[in-house]
Amino acid sequence: METPHIPVLLEEVLESFSSVEEGYFVDCTLGYAGHSSEVLKKYVHLKHIGIDRDDEALAFSKKRLEPFDNRSRLYKGTFATVLPALEELPITALLADFGVSSLQLDKKERGFSFNSETLDMRMDASAPLSAYEVVNDYNKEQLEYIFDAYGEVRSYRKLAAAVIEARAKAPIQSAKALSEIAKQVIPAGGKIHPATLMFQAIRIEVNNELGEIEGLLDAIEARHFKAEVVSLITFHSLEDRLVKNRFKKWSLNCICDPQAMRCTCGKDHALGKALSRKPVIAGKEELKVNPRSRSAKLRSFKFKKSSGEK
Repeated sequence: METPHIPVLLEEVLESFSSVEEGYFVDCTLGYAGHSSEVLKKYVHLKHIGIDRDDEALAFSKKRLEPFDNRSRLYKGTFATVLPALEELPITALLADFGVSSLQLDKKERGFSFNSETLDMRMDASAPLSAYEVVNDYNKEQLEYIFDAYGEVRSYRKLAAAVIEARAKAPIQSAKALSEIAKQVIPAGGKIHPATLMFQAIRIEVNNELGEIEGLLDAIEARHFKAEVVSLITFHSLEDRLVKNRFKKWSLNCICDPQAMRCTCGKDHALGKALSRKPVIAGKEELKVNPRSRSAKLRSFKFKKSSGEK
């Protein structure tokens, strides 16, 4: 079965799980099962759980994973809510690829594309908030905040004002019309489209993407399960910063106040260690085949076993 999505950093993801023992591999962002199908092929001792909030992706993946039907279960929902409730144990490997899938980007009716005639951007088509409401209903201060905080757009005030001015004449109905507004404010240049950061900001707001990542990291930290290896793929600095800082926290042996004169905690609080000091990025060959992998960063963390755990 041909996949409409090329999984990024596939070989690197597979390598990150090379030491994982028997148990469940959880793909928190199942998508079109690109990573999951290859993990199931390579690691026959692992069972599989796939989580996604996109009905179309779940339907595709269910069919694609039929050869592994006796080892795979799929759940609909956000990973931050589904993961803590899972009863399947032990969970020994976990993957999350926080990027928007190629199919979501390429299908114009989903409203992620700069040329789309709709304005949607929902990963779950049944969710109440879409890009249309954000663009047409948010006030100037709210738009400025998301363009600045989630898109890191330098001209965020000017861009918010342009959106307000345009929608005062008539509602902004399409992503295509919205991207034209961005072109008027942000000069063309470089490799990315002028509307890229604005679209990123709106998509994050619509899907609560950063909140979901925080929820996932919280669930992992609370050890609702005992994952041996966690591998997380990010696509922009906001996501990567969340993962990097949490991995750093998990690696700390000493948790004393930095202002303390001496350590009194015993220096044995590290949950494990990151598998690499720097994030793993795509090589030249992958970049040729899949240009969308250029911004992907993989960070992996290996948890140490708790006392009394085999």
